[in-house]
Amino acid sequence: MLEIPQEYWNKLAEQLILISSLLSGFSIAVVANLLVHDSKTRINNTIFKIATVAAGCFLVSVFASTSILMKTTPGYPLPLDENSLFFPQIVCGITFLLGISSLSAVLALSGWTKSKATGIFTTIIGVITFLFVLTFLTN
Repeated sequence: MLEIPQEYWNKLAEQLILISSLLSGFSIAVVANLLVHDSKTRINNTIFKIATVAAGCFLVSVFASTSILMKTTPGYPLPLDENSLFFPQIVCGITFLLGISSLSAVLALSGWTKSKATGIFTTIIGVITFLFVLTFLTN
């Protein structure tokens, strides 16, 4: 099995904190806008719920990444064994991917609030976006 150095995990955690914070803020802005919006349609409620999941996932990803960052920073005061990074790595990876999936779903569903043609367009863009992000995350 390939051993990934702590320096790499440290830099990766820095990047994930930045990306997750930005995407969490965006998701929270969507939730806030839908919260004050008077529309009670099914599609708006679905978008609201999915955006809430995205915001929550990205927030968890931020704090899991912060745990990784703290533990891999030189001078960390507690002993570090190979298993101490396992849980935050798994939580960060899962919640980040769930957040990306949820945000892609919000993007895909957003057009359906306007018209069928716009809904088809945003669905195609949402699926393409998700596939590209997934491709770049796995390569």
